[in-house]
Amino acid sequence: MKTKTLNKVIVLSLITATTLQATNGDHLIGIGAKARGMGGAGIAMSHGAESALSNPALITQVEGNEISFGGTVFMPDIETTLNANPNALPPQDSHKSNADLSMIPEVSLATKVNENFYVGIGMWGTGGMGTDYSKDAGIEKSLGQGQFNNFDMVTNLQMMQFAIPLAYKVENFSIAVTPILMYGNLDINFKMPSRTDEGTVNNIGSGIAQDFGYGYNIGTTYDFSNGLTLGAVYKSAIEMNYDHTIKNAAQNFGLQMTDTLEQPAEIGVGIAYAMNQHTIAFDYKKIKWSDAKGYSDVLWEDQNVYAVGYQFAQDDWALRVGYNQADSAVVETKNPAINMFNLLGFPATAEKHYTVGGTYAVNEQLTVDLAYVYADKSTKTFDISQLKMGMDSITTEHSENSVSFQLNYTF
Repeated sequence: MKTKTLNKVIVLSLITATTLQATNGDHLIGIGAKARGMGGAGIAMSHGAESALSNPALITQVEGNEISFGGTVFMPDIETTLNANPNALPPQDSHKSNADLSMIPEVSLATKVNENFYVGIGMWGTGGMGTDYSKDAGIEKSLGQGQFNNFDMVTNLQMMQFAIPLAYKVENFSIAVTPILMYGNLDINFKMPSRTDEGTVNNIGSGIAQDFGYGYNIGTTYDFSNGLTLGAVYKSAIEMNYDHTIKNAAQNFGLQMTDTLEQPAEIGVGIAYAMNQHTIAFDYKKIKWSDAKGYSDVLWEDQNVYAVGYQFAQDDWALRVGYNQADSAVVETKNPAINMFNLLGFPATAEKHYTVGGTYAVNEQLTVDLAYVYADKSTKTFDISQLKMGMDSITTEHSENSVSFQLNYTF
């Protein structure tokens, strides 16, 4: 194996690891337990204070004051296999990421100022990523055996948004804007073969990098007063720069990369219909990964996301089911190095999500929400034979489980 080729592949793998996590790309399918129980549908169906990011115009359905707080326990299961040339030994080198548990918090408040004006405030974990291959046998022990051990990578990207939705309602029409302050932090640690001392490895890592970015959401709804509601939302791109992380890793190999990862712009529309205790909601949104800095460099494709949910509600309880579908933003390309880093890092390949949830009213002021989301196993195999590393392809299996819990208090 040529050391120069291996070095480039390691860097590309690490860069991909910093950009991947969660479900629709690095986004959660929905923010808040109610939306997650409905398959992420929430552009035309109000979920109270938690609607601030889904469609801020829907906070106009809050009758007085409402506060919601809770979180999601996110449990991804990722396994990547390097499929070797038939003449190479061993034939496979398969490893699981040990970053299989994380907590994503959220808290939101919405209040009715008068008959026309509504305001809110909130803090939401919106996505992130994590991989941990440090508990493998170690790259030092495997360099002479033809194994790679995923380079003992440990990566951690976390993203949180702070927002103040401002909504205005006139009769059946609502419009809102939400200024957003986004916080993100990124840490990368890995090991790579030394360029000067064959058989040894170097530890690479610059510590945690942090940044704040700014953006906005615009949302609108129209209630036809017959159970039918239409909604639309636009979310701006938010540029984030994690200094001395990706760029510094790339410079170790003479590669010109940037530290920019831009959360992509997004546009969505929704429809909801309520009849007695039954409500059906459907959302469509397009996530513009191909235009986002960083993601476009690794040839992510735009995602068309479809979410459908059903709710049956009684006086003091409700049940929800949902489904969310979006083709993987990561696809096989003609560049084997891109194929390698898109699957070896922490691939955004989850596509089909099945959800269930419910609400129980403890009393007139306090309600409890629960939701469970299962992402079916997605298996992707990309060709990497042209890298001349003795491997024909790389295979990643990706599935997810998550549980969301939320308390809501009205006053």
